[in-house]
Amino acid sequence: MAKGKASTDPAEREKLEWPYDWAPPWRSQRLVGHDDAEKTMLTAQQSGRLHHAWLLTGPRGIGKATLAWRFARFLLCGQQQGGLFGDGPVDLEVAPDAPGRTLVDARSHPDLFHLRRSLNPDTGRMRAEIAVDDVRGLGAFMHMTPAMGKWRVAIVDSADEMNRNSANAVLKILEEPPPNAVLLIVAHAPGRLLPTIRSRCRRLALQPLADETVVRLLGDYAPATKPEERTALARLAEGSIGRALELAGAGSLDLYREMVEVLATLPELDMPRLHAFAERFAKRGEEANADWRSLNYLFDGWLKGLARHWALGTEAAAVVPSESGLNGRLLAAASLDRWMEAWEKIAHLLSRADAVNLDRKQTVLGSFLALQTAMR
Repeated sequence: MAKGKASTDPAEREKLEWPYDWAPPWRSQRLVGHDDAEKTMLTAQQSGRLHHAWLLTGPRGIGKATLAWRFARFLLCGQQQGGLFGDGPVDLEVAPDAPGRTLVDARSHPDLFHLRRSLNPDTGRMRAEIAVDDVRGLGAFMHMTPAMGKWRVAIVDSADEMNRNSANAVLKILEEPPPNAVLLIVAHAPGRLLPTIRSRCRRLALQPLADETVVRLLGDYAPATKPEERTALARLAEGSIGRALELAGAGSLDLYREMVEVLATLPELDMPRLHAFAERFAKRGEEANADWRSLNYLFDGWLKGLARHWALGTEAAAVVPSESGLNGRLLAAASLDRWMEAWEKIAHLLSRADAVNLDRKQTVLGSFLALQTAMR
């Protein structure tokens, strides 16, 4: 693809939108761990009083978008399927040869609208936010007459990426819901949405997956990982198979191991080891960016876990051997207020590094030194 130009090849465009090795939600064949949520949506449809808007919430990577696509597929293609005794569908599963199924999977069904970040035609890159012009297209779609069946379905993935203008445009649609149209909104942090959007949706909160479920799914989707690696990745991912797969693909377990080995030298940091660790983030490029994103997630998760276990008076289970006993030793060295102060400072440093393009190596050094200060 020429630099600065958006590709017209659907496969290339999809790769920019979904840069992972596993199937995207619109083609995913499985949803594990959310049977109750599926049953709630099926029961609502069968009642004849299906709400016009659903807000699917929960941590990133647990299956919210996959559930939205399963329900969209069911409404558009699968309602005529019979149950075990021909008395109606018993779940949201749709037969591979159901009319319209391939159109939904290709996101080309005339009664389907997928609102998400779009490609900037000038740069060929994904926009940072969902543009208000895209929402205007959604408004026109929702008021059209269904072309192939009873319903029109729109999926917003994710609402967290809307700016104020696009959020207000979605709100206007919710204020005047058209008949036989369903809006499925995926949100990782619903508290950031406009209260008026939340109040007009039926909320369905999905819970993080059990560690054993994440371990099993890692075995299916990342078979090259070792059993002990899957267990460690599941703990780091906190119930998110999407996050676990990202961490596995980026080699983040090795990064976490190195991070903990530096932390283990507190309160007198091993400065040569720290500098060697920080140096890897001074580089640029896709691999370095992936390391940087992983560090942001891992460091923030480790600090949150430290504070949580201090408050509960418990000891965190070690993800890697060098972590054994580390949290207890650190928690005994400073008050919760000191650790919270350090966490806030580090979170600010990491966010500023991306916002104003600060030197990443210096940001890492400053973050570890903030922990050292908390212990003195």
